[in-house]
Amino acid sequence: MQAYRRPRDLKTALALLAEGGWQVMAGGTDLYPAHVGRPLPGPILDITGIDELCCLEDGAESWRLGSCLRWSDLCGRPLPSLFDGLRRAAGMIGGRQIQNRATLGGNLCNASPAADGVPPLLALDARVELQSRDGRRELPLAEFVLGNRRTARAADELLTAVLLPKPRGEVRTSFLKLGARRYLVISIVMVALALDCDREGRILRAGVAVGACAPTARRLPLLEARLTGRNLAEPLAEAVTGEVLAPLSPIDDIRGSAAYRREAVLVLLRRGLEELATPLCGAA
Repeated sequence: MQAYRRPRDLKTALALLAEGGWQVMAGGTDLYPAHVGRPLPGPILDITGIDELCCLEDGAESWRLGSCLRWSDLCGRPLPSLFDGLRRAAGMIGGRQIQNRATLGGNLCNASPAADGVPPLLALDARVELQSRDGRRELPLAEFVLGNRRTARAADELLTAVLLPKPRGEVRTSFLKLGARRYLVISIVMVALALDCDREGRILRAGVAVGACAPTARRLPLLEARLTGRNLAEPLAEAVTGEVLAPLSPIDDIRGSAAYRREAVLVLLRRGLEELATPLCGAA
């Protein structure tokens, strides 16, 4: 019979990982479908019994999201506007049953190019916390997800938390997803936007990330630079042109052509910017 352990504390989990050979499992919503009809890969280390990995904490400089936080936990809590885009993404990941099992850390460690959780976190300058028996380290999310199903996590490390820095002003975030239908579908294109603004609506920082159009989700630095310093009352969608898509490398597949994906990204970016500017324009 294959070994299975479900430790109740992080110290025990890290000690087991240091022995080598363990397959880490959280919700299991990626692991089990990937092994239908064949054995799971090695002994299973189930980390869902570790309470400290299920936190959502408001710190002095950043929010701390435990790696075993479930998507339904994000959907069901009152949270500031910083989380609006991430909460919208959470509500589009699978159906309710999946959201009640799937975890934030599992979505990142699975490292699918179409992982819905990555773009909204990337747009917010998220960092990941990795721990092993030998210590702790942090990495920008962009340096953690390396490619399709590849991350910077070492075999003896656990992804323990995602850290979101506090914004300088009022942050407005959004997430838009294109698929064959709205739910229970792999994304054709995803767009996440985060605009950190002062009281007058001037954009202090812009974060823009696109998923499912490259081996990993990618930021769009040219568009971010164009948006920074502008006011929400301006026609921000005009900043979206073909040049801003240079970091992307969409492919042709069964869900859509590369050309279709590029056009869809432009449309979603413009829609997202119009959406974030609407409250200020309406008040004017």
